[in-house]
Amino acid sequence: MHLNFRQLPGSFVICRLPSDAPPPQLAVAASFTSITRTSDELSIVCPADHAPGNAKCEGAWTCFKLEGPFPFSQTGILASFIDPLAEHGVPIFAISTFDTDYVLVKEEHAVTALQTLQAAGHELVT
Repeated sequence: MHLNFRQLPGSFVICRLPSDAPPPQLAVAASFTSITRTSDELSIVCPADHAPGNAKCEGAWTCFKLEGPFPFSQTGILASFIDPLAEHGVPIFAISTFDTDYVLVKEEHAVTALQTLQAAGHELVT
């Protein structure tokens, strides 16, 4: 499967707060932010310069956006994107939204990830 993807500008962090913590006030102008609450944690993915000060954060990440939207009935989208990365030892953090998927890779793996994805037939669009 051939996918188009783009690299979002900036550096991102993945943060963790206690499950009962209130969601942080994040800038609405950010290119990508994700907040997920479970019974175990409150996870936040956001630009590094918007990281909540009281959170445990892991950075620095590069964010790739798959160019959707993709119908819910379509299978193998995320697998076709991340399988080549796994084969080349690139760890990922994936997030899905209603329309598409986002894949974050540590910045130290970004060049390898780009080369691997393009070699697998995926196209970086600007």
